[in-house]
Amino acid sequence: MAISRAQLAKELEPGLNALFGMSYDQYDREYEDIFVIEDSNRAFEEEVLVTGFGSAPVKSEGQGVIFDSASESYSARYTHDTVALAFALTEEAVEDNLYDSLGKRYVKALAKSMANTKEVKGADVLNNAFSSSFTGGDGVSLINSSHPLAGGGTAANRASTMADLNEASLEDALIDISTFTDDRGLTISVQADKLVIPPQLVFVADRILNSQQRSGTADNDINAIRNTGVLPGGYVVNHYLSDPDAFFVLTSVNSMGEGLKMFQRSPMETSMEPDFSTGNIRYKARERYSFGFSDWRGIYGSQGA
Repeated sequence: MAISRAQLAKELEPGLNALFGMSYDQYDREYEDIFVIEDSNRAFEEEVLVTGFGSAPVKSEGQGVIFDSASESYSARYTHDTVALAFALTEEAVEDNLYDSLGKRYVKALAKSMANTKEVKGADVLNNAFSSSFTGGDGVSLINSSHPLAGGGTAANRASTMADLNEASLEDALIDISTFTDDRGLTISVQADKLVIPPQLVFVADRILNSQQRSGTADNDINAIRNTGVLPGGYVVNHYLSDPDAFFVLTSVNSMGEGLKMFQRSPMETSMEPDFSTGNIRYKARERYSFGFSDWRGIYGSQGA
């Protein structure tokens, strides 16, 4: 249905001083702080985890060497969604407008709607990170205490008892991250990178990370997290996270492009065309992309207490 003059009555009045409601500022593209972005030229992308070898055993004198084999484990699939929105203006509404170009103004609003959807879809990966209804290639949720390992057993990227964000819970997370192993149980070098929080935790995070001394104590102890530089990326706020108590720590696995990813299949394009029979002007925006994750070692999380 086209936007008509009746819906834009005030915009057509000669005494109108200003319009408001469509020029609010937006936050920067916050999903870029979380996801590694790659281009795609197919309907979906698929990544396969390849396991290496186990620890090399001691070979006894005169005995044959033991053979090991690498194998493919689970795969992660990214299926692109098409996101699109359109609007139309009647020929008369455009013709009688006395001020700014209606088309230009509403195209800006259209771009804002498209950007909002992209942020929400990106944040949903974290908002659903603890849900058994949203599983990864290994069959469990992104944040889980029982990620199955190809060499047997399980691994966790969460605490056994989740806690609110504080100095102790963050230190525990940083220690757990540093003890990650690969799927064959070999110790790997994984470091924490940055803390991702909802806006409700910004002051807590700032005190924990940026205080000279330990936050909330009368002791003269140094702030070990700040002093050791174990969280070089500091913290970032994502305004689309739905749980005010949840926090996440991205790791170096994510920085290397093996954790959380966004594939851009088609960048956003806008188009405009007239309708011959009605004279209406139609505007459309469209893009294709997908958000997801490959290696769970790219992130550690807590839902809070």
